[in-house]
Amino acid sequence: MIFQSLKMAWSAILSNKMRSFLTMLGIIIGVVSLVVLVSIVSGATDSVTEQINSIGTNLLTVRITDDKENPLKLSELSEMAEKEEIGETAPIAQTGATAKSGYTSDDITVYGTTGAYYNIQGLTLAAGRFLKKSDMDNNTYVAVLNQTAAEEIFGTTNVIGEEISLDGRGFRIVGVLAEEESAVSSLTSGTLEAYIPYTTIIRMADNIFHITSFYASSADEDSMDAAESTLKTWMLERFGNDEDAFTIINQSALMETMGSVTNTLALMLGGIAGISLLVGGIGIMNIMLVSVTERTKEIGIRKAIGAGRASIMMQFLIEALMVSLMGCLAGIVLSVGILYLAGMAMEEMSFHISMGVVWVAVGFSVLIGVVFGIYPAGKAAGKPPIEALRYSG
Repeated sequence: MIFQSLKMAWSAILSNKMRSFLTMLGIIIGVVSLVVLVSIVSGATDSVTEQINSIGTNLLTVRITDDKENPLKLSELSEMAEKEEIGETAPIAQTGATAKSGYTSDDITVYGTTGAYYNIQGLTLAAGRFLKKSDMDNNTYVAVLNQTAAEEIFGTTNVIGEEISLDGRGFRIVGVLAEEESAVSSLTSGTLEAYIPYTTIIRMADNIFHITSFYASSADEDSMDAAESTLKTWMLERFGNDEDAFTIINQSALMETMGSVTNTLALMLGGIAGISLLVGGIGIMNIMLVSVTERTKEIGIRKAIGAGRASIMMQFLIEALMVSLMGCLAGIVLSVGILYLAGMAMEEMSFHISMGVVWVAVGFSVLIGVVFGIYPAGKAAGKPPIEALRYSG
């Protein structure tokens, strides 16, 4: 009986190709919305998470908002780094400058920090070295450029030993950072960056006088909470037990928050896509009701030759399910194409269809086919055979 119902449902769909396609269109749009939106959110989350993991989840960022007119010193950061739970510490200061070499000049972001910054941020070098302790102690005018800065200012990354002018001050280039290929780095791609000793940026910039921000790493990822607790205790002692004098951002906690936000976003987008699927389901019910009316005489003939109520109901329910599942399949195939094109356009992102989302789409389509097909199927099965045979519409 099921095979015969499938055959008849397939014939009915083929006999009205355009109408069947338009009926499926709501399901196709709903499935594409669900799969593509959720996959994009998932892909973006994975890319950002991968970048954060490459830096390490043992990163603590400290912002000092009120130094009580007693600024933090570099020697104190070194003292903090000696604690068992703390790995390394590095101050960070930022200013804008004009970079110049020969007749080429451009705007550049200058960061002042120490050698520990390299390990804390998980940087890699393309050439040369990063900053070291003697650079801090001697207030030397040395700089490490990112790859973009080297290429834009000099036209090459082979610049070790060259001199670059930053706001009129000459700096000797000692290193070039390797280009990072990630979702996060793509947001700052094209930005020219230079890293100089922290002691030098204080002398160079008019708006930087003392440490207002620094990074700290835990000894290992398992001691992250202990490192944060130690750091907080130390900062409270340093700034008179005033918790408002500073803020500590835990990278691990930040990742958990980001995961929670993206999961909520995926659910919201999935809900919006679900509404599209419901609209598609209403379209299926409308067309199936029209089909039942058009095929009233066929229903009467089938009943007259012995077809039971269950057989008639099965035929129309399977037809509704086939329309819904065909729309779902077309939507999944279209989603694969859209995500493939999106991946080509944004190579730094990794877009892939989660099988979980696919199964949700299939399950939802089956549910819609049954829920919105059962009423027309019941209406068809309930038609009295005599009245159906008399129908001349």
